[in-house]
Amino acid sequence: METEQRTKLARILAAAGMVAALHFIPLPSEITAALYIAAYLIAGYDVLLEAFGGIKDGDLFDEDFLMAVATLGAISLAIYKTGDYTEAVAVMVFFQTGELFEDIAVDKSRKNISALMDIRPDCAHLEKDGKLETVAPDTVTVGSVIVVQPGEKVPLDGRIVSGRSSLNTAALTGESMPRTVEAGDEIFSGCINLDGVLHIETTKPFGESTVSKIFALLENAQSRKAKSEAYISKFAHVYTPAVCFGALALAVLPPLFRLFFMGLPADWESWIYRALVFLVISCPCALVISVPLSFFAGIGGASKAGILIKGANYLETLAKTKTVVFDKTGTLTQGVFKVCGVHHNEMEAEKLLEYAALAECSSSHPVGKSICRAYGKTVDRSAVSDVREVAGGGVIACINGKTFAAGNDKLMKKINVDSTPCHSIGTIVHTALDGKYAGHIVIADVVKPQAKQAIADLKAAGVKKTVMLTGDVKAVAEHVGKYLGLDAVYSELLPADKVQKVEELLKAERPSDKLAFVGDGINDAPVLARADVGIAMGAIGSDAAIEAADVVLMDDDPQKIALSIKISRKCLRIVRENIVFAIGVKTACLALGAFGLAGMGAAVFADVGVMVLAVLNAIRALKG
Repeated sequence: METEQRTKLARILAAAGMVAALHFIPLPSEITAALYIAAYLIAGYDVLLEAFGGIKDGDLFDEDFLMAVATLGAISLAIYKTGDYTEAVAVMVFFQTGELFEDIAVDKSRKNISALMDIRPDCAHLEKDGKLETVAPDTVTVGSVIVVQPGEKVPLDGRIVSGRSSLNTAALTGESMPRTVEAGDEIFSGCINLDGVLHIETTKPFGESTVSKIFALLENAQSRKAKSEAYISKFAHVYTPAVCFGALALAVLPPLFRLFFMGLPADWESWIYRALVFLVISCPCALVISVPLSFFAGIGGASKAGILIKGANYLETLAKTKTVVFDKTGTLTQGVFKVCGVHHNEMEAEKLLEYAALAECSSSHPVGKSICRAYGKTVDRSAVSDVREVAGGGVIACINGKTFAAGNDKLMKKINVDSTPCHSIGTIVHTALDGKYAGHIVIADVVKPQAKQAIADLKAAGVKKTVMLTGDVKAVAEHVGKYLGLDAVYSELLPADKVQKVEELLKAERPSDKLAFVGDGINDAPVLARADVGIAMGAIGSDAAIEAADVVLMDDDPQKIALSIKISRKCLRIVRENIVFAIGVKTACLALGAFGLAGMGAAVFADVGVMVLAVLNAIRALKG
């Protein structure tokens, strides 16, 4: 428990103890009154300070003002009439108890998010002249080599130059399983190095690193209010002055009516007491505290699962999502091309792959890189000469004195070689050796292992339509769509075509239903921004996509989309429960209080009791 919370608890216990003791110790009325007032001030001096500060600033009608007026009024009645201070002190003690519960709940929510913020590293170790120099991460330039020892946080994004280790990525992705990395792998700041020493060449400055962006996203998350949250704020600004004037009318009008129209005693004491009870009951803290807290807890629970939601408004939109639109490459597929087969070859498959790897050894194209990875051996570049890139076709090279060509069927036609068509789905690389067809290599982007289950989870969660938009060829797109069980597939689209297609889907939606788009590339940024809610893949996603998105999945797991929708719906359900419960109880107690059927005990329950129950209900959103 924080120091401030411990102090408040001590004050509550001290005030409650004094009230209990005064019931059993016979003292003169003046001393008893002084001790009760002392207990009251111990319990609630900060509420009084806030109330008088609000009056000074012209912001009268908040819960502190209501509690101050109600309890000071009760003390005034005790001084001049009843002599019973117990209710006034008890109301303040119970109110502070409710505030303490709220502080603890907010602190628990904040710790969930702070745990993610703690991934920000304090220092980096620069390697210079064989020695390590400890510097601030924001002073490290791109291209520098940093050393990360076992147990340390990775301070900047980069590429591993040497070393092999396991990484704890739980703070970034929510996943508990360590990830093994080695030389050549990309690494993100915020991970914890578990065992080996890693030498990392930095690829981004600290301000643009993964950990800095996460920190900025979380800092800004609460600045975007959901409609429910904004509505409660507006409601409180109208409701609070209304009940204050209602309480004033209850204290003044009935006594005057009795006095002047009925010829009866005014009975000011009873009606002022009813007005004070009315004020305590009407305090809207259960609503103004529990609704924002529910959204705050929902964002905290999502971040614990590796889902960064940039604001409460996006949490509310997610809950209403009925259509989910996907990009293909890097979103539903791994975005890594892989050799799936070698067909119609007369030479051995490994020999054909060797020729193709030699021809592609200088290529930066993903297809060429995938062929080199599939070959898996170091190529002898001295065996290759006269390499010619054929735009839109492939590559032709001289390998050990033989002419070898690798590319699409257009390249084969250009060199007058008849290619054999392939019935497999994927990118087909036809090859020819000295003008004779040598077979073809099938390369395909691999579907993510979680993708099929992710689509099933979305449909189970009540999503009505799943759609894929891709720039890939029709055959590949339809094959992936059929395998995953998508409702619609649109292929061979340019970035502008994707935006247009999303516009069409949005027009077909009912106003109450929302559309989410999931993507990872730079070309997805316009669509992410246009959708009702944009969801980006955070691990491999481009900076532009992450900036444009409203939700970021830190481990690129498409199953987290359904989880984020479930978390948002649970959060909205809790918000509605709290609103209905708080308003229902208060309405009933206000009516009873106005007719003198509810005293301060019922008022305390209607105010503090409802608030405590609403806060306890709100923190359920932390569990996601």
